[in-house]
Amino acid sequence: MNIKSEKQFLSIRELTAGGLFAALIAVGAFIKVTLPTEPIPMHFTLQWFFVLLAGLMLNKRLAGVSVGVYLLIGLAGVPVFASGGGPSYLLRPGFGYLLGFAAAAYVMAWMCDRVGTLRFGKLLLISFAGLLIYYGIGMIYYFFICRFLIFQEVTWKILLVNGFLLTAGADFVLCAAAVGVAAKLRGVVRDSLYG
Repeated sequence: MNIKSEKQFLSIRELTAGGLFAALIAVGAFIKVTLPTEPIPMHFTLQWFFVLLAGLMLNKRLAGVSVGVYLLIGLAGVPVFASGGGPSYLLRPGFGYLLGFAAAAYVMAWMCDRVGTLRFGKLLLISFAGLLIYYGIGMIYYFFICRFLIFQEVTWKILLVNGFLLTAGADFVLCAAAVGVAAKLRGVVRDSLYG
């Protein structure tokens, strides 16, 4: 069954693609570098690369669903996050970055559908917008969890350095790499899913 309206179910191909992207994001969590930041260590992972691919190659609903399924699996207790899993992960300051993944994937897919011809430059700008969404949500969540739930002192200056500057450069490199892949495969993936 092909998607003709927002009310129809996902096709078998879309379910398979969504499951594949959820699995790739989970695998990306295990390819990580832990940064000894204060008050909570941060992780640089390859999750963002696969979130980018979902946002740049799938439609907005499927991109959001694939990241959402990954989050639900982790919150259900399967250790697919960089530091484990389970509902208590909601209380970790870094969980906001995972929420940022879902929002970024959805918005990037929405932007891709709104822009006409997608070449490398446009895809890179869209991925950069996704990066800002991902970090913005992550930093705000981090700040509020530290300040109001676990009562860890954190300033915006410390958060800017530890929660953005230490990893944003590497994540931008992942943006360029994902755009390179998406520019070559986007048409094939879209044709097989929605053609």
